[in-house]
Amino acid sequence: MTDILMPALSPTMEEGILAKWLVKIGDSVRSGDIIAEIETDKATMEVEAVDEGVVEALLVAEGTEGVKVNTPIARLSGSATASPPPAPVAPVAAIIAPAPVSQEAPKTLVKTEGSSRIFASPLARRLAAQRGLDLASLKGSGPHGRIIRADVEAAGVAPRPAPSATPPVASVPTSTPAPSLAQLGYPADSYTLVPLDGMRRTVARRLTESARDIPHFPLTVDVEIDALLAARTRINSLLEPRGIKVSVNDLVIKAAALALKQVPEANASFTPEGIALHRHADISMAVAVDGGLITPIIQRAEQKGLAEIALEAKDLAERARTRKLKPEEFQGGTFSISNLGMFGIRQFGSIINPPQGAILSVGAGEARAVIRDGQVVARTLMTVTLTCDHRVIDGAIGARWLAAFRALIEEPVTMIV
Repeated sequence: MTDILMPALSPTMEEGILAKWLVKIGDSVRSGDIIAEIETDKATMEVEAVDEGVVEALLVAEGTEGVKVNTPIARLSGSATASPPPAPVAPVAAIIAPAPVSQEAPKTLVKTEGSSRIFASPLARRLAAQRGLDLASLKGSGPHGRIIRADVEAAGVAPRPAPSATPPVASVPTSTPAPSLAQLGYPADSYTLVPLDGMRRTVARRLTESARDIPHFPLTVDVEIDALLAARTRINSLLEPRGIKVSVNDLVIKAAALALKQVPEANASFTPEGIALHRHADISMAVAVDGGLITPIIQRAEQKGLAEIALEAKDLAERARTRKLKPEEFQGGTFSISNLGMFGIRQFGSIINPPQGAILSVGAGEARAVIRDGQVVARTLMTVTLTCDHRVIDGAIGARWLAAFRALIEEPVTMIV
């Protein structure tokens, strides 16, 4: 008898929706058969079986929300041995902004009678071996007692508590639940309540954590883009026979990536172990989708030409809106760009997308009066704001990055020489 458990299909998944069963009671399944579709906070995934057997029971009904990870969802009979969990295959619908980068690969456990296996993540096993720790001596804090990296590190570095003459002080709650609208005096018939889906819940949680835990500060400059617009017109005339059209945002992505290579201290993430300096500029671009936003990534943008960036950005944006991205196409990234210029927004600041160290907010290009050589003249200006994580990027680093970015935008030929 084998219980199939709700799989953890992303590093941040705590619960999901069992969207659809693709098998029924009495069906025989073989390794590789698709048995269910599960919606997480990031994607809708097809789950395949790796055990052979007969479906004895479907323990969770289709459409059930809030199914906790590692909850039994089905039972197979006729399976002779314990086996690994159902494995996720390519997602059929990506629906969320990137989750924080995790060094622990999610695992799903399959409970079988008589099993004595020690469950631990691959990273935890490697760290334990390096430190000479016996996994059997550790208590796991992961799902179903799985040993994770933090458990190994705690075993190796946890200090012994110093004796104290005074009793420990009870912890004081740092927050209280927010009052409901009814408690605030809003009649129940005065509004329509739209339930939070997995995407909105995750966006709300992650942005709240970012705004609360990361010391944000903004740096704003105006950039002249007349030369950029002229260069774009010329570039598109050359690419038109190939059916490629470069946007201002494509040029911004390229300039941001090159500026990150010129000022590598800005291409960084804060971690408890230290500041991670990324070797490549993986640019996350914010794309609005129904119910929220997602940030597909232009990988190694500093190495790509404008035509390649334009094609890739268009493809990623289209598949983001139709919810067909793969997890590796929106998880990760070293730097984000949010462009609201097409909506007429002149200037704004964004919340950092952790664990990245900065995000660039791009406003609309518009004609403004400026003074050049003592004369008032019209120039097309674009206001950009770099929001920085002060734990990683101080004001001087942010200012140097903006100077490098502005130089590339105002002299676009430098992007290709």
